[in-house]
Amino acid sequence: MKFEKLKNIVDVKKGKKPSFVETPDENSVRVLQIDDLRNDSNPKFTNDKTGVLAKEDDVLIAWDGANAGTIGFGKSGYIGSTIALLRKKQPELYSTTFIGIFLQSQYQYLRSKTTGATIPHISRKALDELEIPVISVSDQLHIANLLSKAENLIAQRKESIRLLVEFLKSTFLEMFGEPSTNKKKFQKGKIKDVVTEVKYGTSSPAEDEGQYPYLRMNNITPDGYMDYSKLKYINIVDENDKEKYSVRKGDLLFNRTNSKELVGKTGVFNEDSEMIIAGYLIRVRTNEKANPWYLWGYLNSIHGKQTLLGMCKSIVGMANINAQELQGIKILIPPIELQTQFAQIVEKTEALKTQYQQSLTELENLYGSLSQKAFKGELTIKRNETIEAQ
Repeated sequence: MKFEKLKNIVDVKKGKKPSFVETPDENSVRVLQIDDLRNDSNPKFTNDKTGVLAKEDDVLIAWDGANAGTIGFGKSGYIGSTIALLRKKQPELYSTTFIGIFLQSQYQYLRSKTTGATIPHISRKALDELEIPVISVSDQLHIANLLSKAENLIAQRKESIRLLVEFLKSTFLEMFGEPSTNKKKFQKGKIKDVVTEVKYGTSSPAEDEGQYPYLRMNNITPDGYMDYSKLKYINIVDENDKEKYSVRKGDLLFNRTNSKELVGKTGVFNEDSEMIIAGYLIRVRTNEKANPWYLWGYLNSIHGKQTLLGMCKSIVGMANINAQELQGIKILIPPIELQTQFAQIVEKTEALKTQYQQSLTELENLYGSLSQKAFKGELTIKRNETIEAQ
């Protein structure tokens, strides 16, 4: 398989800082900035014709800043100063989509080669030296089409998961109302009224191997879901320590320290396996007045997040909410039957979300495998137009 360096395939030209018009007219032209490489939600326009004009057949790359390496194509307009266009030297030999998807697959590599102490900049040398397999345009289009379909399936799965998350938020509000107004006239109380136990985790260090999986603050997502994909481990010899720091199914886990935006991340441990929690987490066990999934919904609601943020406003640096402060948070205490109904909805929704997440992981693995083989020249297209690994 023959390969060609990118510098021999495209010319690179950086954009210029544009001037904008508030009210576009028939003479206005679209301005493309970094956000426009991902979506078209906030288009801007200019009447200045002295900039660098990109065509739909060009590939665009974010050159500077936190999003350096982001790729876009199929767009036209004047490009901003943080973007560069890659224009094919021999358009008849290469598909724009193929080059664009290839560069998307090189995102991590390009990020690892950026220059600049504070603001990342794409390395022109690293970009130039990238090698693309030399295959026919028809094969390029077939491969690009296959990978685009896989990308669309991945996007659909992500959207399905997002909608399930939004469904639970709206279901909580529908069943319990806005906590700040309490229009349903539920009993008022504090978290300490609905718990039997509130305990910190262990301060022992995590290890790469050990007896028990070790849950830390990064095992709770900002949306309040448990993520077991990056577990550390811990060894515990003392049985008393194991009981003191272990979690069981139905325990509420509260992240007591982090940045102000992330302190108070709350998840429910819903596994049958035995795990240990780190000292940055607080384990909460509820009594007969509360279902842990209700407390989870309350603390992850907009009202709950605002309450937690308000508790941290006066803190400088790393925010912290201790066990006593957590127990003092004011809550509504609806009938346990209603809380249980919500918990049943959550568990059914979570089961579906788990299926979608597994499907998403499989699709992402498939996409990664296909793209890796495609750009190493290890995929062939048979006459019946199917693609298979050699």
